[in-house]
Amino acid sequence: MSEKTLRPYGTLVIFVFWGLLLAVVFYWMLPDKTVPPELRGVLRPEPKPLRTFELSDQYRQSFDLERLKGKWSFVFFGYTYCPDICPTTLSALTGVAKQLQEDPQGLTNIQVVFVSVDPQRDTPDVLEAYLKYFNEAFQGITGAQRDIDSLTRQFGAAYIKELETTPGQYLVSHTSSIFLVDPYGQLLAAFSPPHDANTIVEQFRQIRSLF
Repeated sequence: MSEKTLRPYGTLVIFVFWGLLLAVVFYWMLPDKTVPPELRGVLRPEPKPLRTFELSDQYRQSFDLERLKGKWSFVFFGYTYCPDICPTTLSALTGVAKQLQEDPQGLTNIQVVFVSVDPQRDTPDVLEAYLKYFNEAFQGITGAQRDIDSLTRQFGAAYIKELETTPGQYLVSHTSSIFLVDPYGQLLAAFSPPHDANTIVEQFRQIRSLF
């Protein structure tokens, strides 16, 4: 076979190669079909490793990144003087914890972490008394404002302190999502309001089956 005869075949092979390559690239750009549709607005595109931080719990014990590792952590940012969103969300998380703890598979490696964005009023004693209304096992976290702000930025949990209505009395507008951190200390998902315990438990079980 002459060189002139071979050239069309060589050209064809090149076109086929590039066609296959483009098909592969296009396939990988498609949404991940292994992720259930109901989780596509919950799961992050990829896990986000959290950086080190140093805060304190309601018992004045150090709470750092290591306290998030080895467990699935439901993290919520709020404050104890919150009139509605925080008590409603913590009530939902109480239901989540109860269901998961009663799971026949024995899900003991879960924790709920409530991070105060109002450390001026939310002292450790205030957090301890407040969380007893929901679940004594919940972790109440506080610390210096700058350290809290550093953590909120990692989660993308924005908040704004409103103007005082009277001295010492003010509201704080804040993110109402519940964040999920995996046992490796990675931000994995966020559950948006309105929060329903049954829905969160079902979505969490699906997430665990994927990772």
